[in-house]
Amino acid sequence: MKVYFLGTGAAEGVPAMFCICDFCNSVRRMGLQEVRTRTQILINDDLLIDFPPEAYYHSFAMGVDLSAIKSLLVTHSHMDHFYAHDFILRGYKYAQLKQPLLNIFGNEEVKKVFAECTAREMKPQVAPHISFTQLEPYSVFETDGYRVIAIPAEHVKTEQALLYYVERGGKGYLHLHDTGNVSDEAIAFLAQNGAKANAVAYDCTFGRDGGNLSARHMGIPDIAIVRSKLAAAGVINGTTVGVITHFSHNCKPYRADMQKLAQDNGLVAAYDGLTLNV
Repeated sequence: MKVYFLGTGAAEGVPAMFCICDFCNSVRRMGLQEVRTRTQILINDDLLIDFPPEAYYHSFAMGVDLSAIKSLLVTHSHMDHFYAHDFILRGYKYAQLKQPLLNIFGNEEVKKVFAECTAREMKPQVAPHISFTQLEPYSVFETDGYRVIAIPAEHVKTEQALLYYVERGGKGYLHLHDTGNVSDEAIAFLAQNGAKANAVAYDCTFGRDGGNLSARHMGIPDIAIVRSKLAAAGVINGTTVGVITHFSHNCKPYRADMQKLAQDNGLVAAYDGLTLNV
């Protein structure tokens, strides 16, 4: 299984769009090697997790064939994870498609946002190319050869954000972005359904700091607790690759500093373009 980290930044990006702090200005001077676009994951060239505004940029800057995507798993409706306006362009005179049908999976609020953002411009020639499946937490389903487990995130009170375990060919990837904790119930559900993660991507919005598992995101101290719980449940083991990602500009995520932070904690620091083969 190939896991491709297309974007590794939090909602504001790195550098933050409207920020002129010393860190953001330094990133602008240093260039693309330090830039972090909003988070997006590609698995095996045909499954995406989340669809930020940078999806178009990722398509040409990183060679992602968006016409070949069969499934899109959406964690929640926030703009940096689901920029739904672009889907009006999937067909008609706008696009020739390799994969006629795109299956989008998400919660009730994601479904509402999709409808709102496409209502004014969705053409009848495009609409049949997109299928939407509404998900609830603690769902297990299959899509285009993948087995997927959806569990609840602890991120926002206005909707039930989701986390995903994706498995194919005996390999598993666990996606833990935008959550301040992973509940014992959710971890037990993963274990009961045979989740064995070869790689885990952890929300590291706070960098070396933490939110005591009560905030909407995590940092290294929180990740240590979640890793321990996952290991105790048998969802991860000593060979599982742990990756930190989804960095806010507030934690000053210079690439070298995040690599050092990750190494000190037995992890890997993601950067835009990192590819894992697990």
